[in-house]
Amino acid sequence: MGGVQFWDMSVWTFIIELGVLFGAMLLANFLRRTIGPLRKSLIPSAVIGGFILLLANFLYQKITGYALFAKLDMELFTYHCLGLGFIALALKSNDRQNSNTNGKDIFNTGVTVVATYLAQAVVGLAITFGLSYLLKNWASSGLLLPMGYGQGPGQAYNWGNIYETSTSYPAFENGASFGLTIAAMGFIAASIGGVIHLQIMKKKGRVKNELFADQAEPITAMQVCEKGEIPLTESLDKLTVQCGLIFLTYMLTFGAMYLLSIGCDALGGFFINTVKPLIWGFNFLFGSIMSMLVKTIIRVLKKKGIMKREYRNPFLLSRISGTMFDLMVVASIAAINLSAFRHSEFVVPLILLSITGGVASFFYVRTVSSRIFPTYRDEAFLSLYGMLTGTASTGVILLREIDPNFDTPASDNLIYQQLWAIVFGFPMLLLLGISPQSTLLTIVTLVALAVLFVIMNLILFRSYIFKKKK
Repeated sequence: MGGVQFWDMSVWTFIIELGVLFGAMLLANFLRRTIGPLRKSLIPSAVIGGFILLLANFLYQKITGYALFAKLDMELFTYHCLGLGFIALALKSNDRQNSNTNGKDIFNTGVTVVATYLAQAVVGLAITFGLSYLLKNWASSGLLLPMGYGQGPGQAYNWGNIYETSTSYPAFENGASFGLTIAAMGFIAASIGGVIHLQIMKKKGRVKNELFADQAEPITAMQVCEKGEIPLTESLDKLTVQCGLIFLTYMLTFGAMYLLSIGCDALGGFFINTVKPLIWGFNFLFGSIMSMLVKTIIRVLKKKGIMKREYRNPFLLSRISGTMFDLMVVASIAAINLSAFRHSEFVVPLILLSITGGVASFFYVRTVSSRIFPTYRDEAFLSLYGMLTGTASTGVILLREIDPNFDTPASDNLIYQQLWAIVFGFPMLLLLGISPQSTLLTIVTLVALAVLFVIMNLILFRSYIFKKKK
């Protein structure tokens, strides 16, 4: 009898890895509740679970010589949970998106994101360009700081690999490893910076005591089944319907990205090396766009009387998105790769880039949040800082610590700012490929990045700078 046997490891690998992820989260939650200092630290349980897995895998490899889990699988969990989580958030019914204030905040969020990318790029390039004369390092390697911190592991690896393999300029040996290590340090910076800000909030009395009491939230019937919605249970369970909408939207997302990547393959060159990786790296952005399409279709069908009831439930969609983001953070931290530290010539630049990038991002985003988003400055800071040092889901995890039900516009801002970020951030992507070609072009790139940073801040603080006198 042929075929796969149920005792084959290939049958159980996926389930075992899911069990490891959930087990780490449950253990982290237990430790957070029982250990006083850990509880008072306000570190999210998902972050604790990720570092537990990272340590467990390291020890397991030292003892047995084998990995506890495949890092590639953890990266895949990270990638897909990010897209699914943002689709679940975007499918929620939310009238705030139609307000003028929210549109302005979304625009400002996109500008803030690009301005932080530019700040990271200026700081990173200035450090490595200076070090290239002292330590003979690759001068443009600092440009991987905004890719690792701002964009995450995917773009950090992509651009590191481009710098390592391109024939247009001297190759950056082990560039892919360098980029991944910066991205890994970004997760650590996000965790440390987020916890520091939560502690500052707590000392200043801006955190409600009951928020971190871990008390059970009462679930009302109205949350699970609001007026005009489908019943909680019928021939198809209501939770099943929510999952079906999410995964159907994700399939539409895949189709859209696949068609666009075919176009990039046909155009070749820059579109294959730069635009195509961006398309697949922004699965959560395309997922959010497809969610808006699905919501529009549902709205039209209801208006025409074809669909009699509301199929989406904000409460259940929030719970699904929370699960996806928890999984994503645990998996992303477990997949941290610090292999570049094995190369002695990388130690000094990596330490300087990681610390300076984290500190600069912390203070810049904190300043912007307090001035541009004054009514929800803490929520804006945690979501933006988490995203601009880790990934979008890191920002959501930090946001959930003070806004568990996503009542403020901060979560919407993260979803819908991406289009503005792409528009304003495109010139920086062009400069990434220009800088390594010569010393003169590296200097030109540094100056151009600084000018763009100033322009972004003029746009961002326009209401302060160009304020009309009464």
